[in-house]
Amino acid sequence: MKIKNILVSQPAPADLAKSPYTKLAEKYKLEVDYRKFIKIEGIPTKDFRQARINLLDYSAVIFTSRQAVDHYFRIAKDMRVSIPDDMKYFCISESTAFYLQKYIQFRKRKIFHGKLVFKDLMDVIKKHRDEKYLLPCSEIHKPDIPDMLTQNKIEFDKAIIYRTLASDLSKVDIASYDMLVFFSPSGVKSLFKNFPEYEQGETQIAIFGATTSKIATDLGLEINVQAPTKKSPSMTMAIEEFVKEQKKRK
Repeated sequence: MKIKNILVSQPAPADLAKSPYTKLAEKYKLEVDYRKFIKIEGIPTKDFRQARINLLDYSAVIFTSRQAVDHYFRIAKDMRVSIPDDMKYFCISESTAFYLQKYIQFRKRKIFHGKLVFKDLMDVIKKHRDEKYLLPCSEIHKPDIPDMLTQNKIEFDKAIIYRTLASDLSKVDIASYDMLVFFSPSGVKSLFKNFPEYEQGETQIAIFGATTSKIATDLGLEINVQAPTKKSPSMTMAIEEFVKEQKKRK
């Protein structure tokens, strides 16, 4: 099957011209559309209070996403809690660490970061075992992160501060796309939430990450493109390999 149009289950990149998807589309004459399959909704402060979590009981915070940063500081503001200057921040990536500048004076704080995967950040956290950590997260989150903290005997508590919901995709002609691209279990679930009778047919499914792959398989999808791999560490590289392979078969 020749791939002509692709739907990426994420918002369009801020700089579309520099996006690897744009370069891929131009190179292989593809049409690439973007649509958020999920939306983030903050947990109301009154609900957060019921969890009886005091933000000031912790000496360090672990951030695995920008959403976690936004909603952590939202909760702090709503509860009129002033986060102390000596609070330590441990971020999943350098970009997440830099995002903290939206809320704090970056240079005056103790900020640490990994290299995008939690295992790298875990190596940093283990050097600061004496801290008491707060892990702000979604209602639905990967169990491997708290599991890894527990296995390494790190003192921490989870704080559910936002939830991930399915976006309204009623205006999307899902059957018109030759390939659907997913990056999270929530994105795959949103597909079936919006289209309960969805059947894959000849549509190619591209999946990023092992957790997302499991959900896709459990829900009956056949995965045609898998990333990351040693050969294709990014989704665009994996799609390009697939498209080139399809051309060879002609």
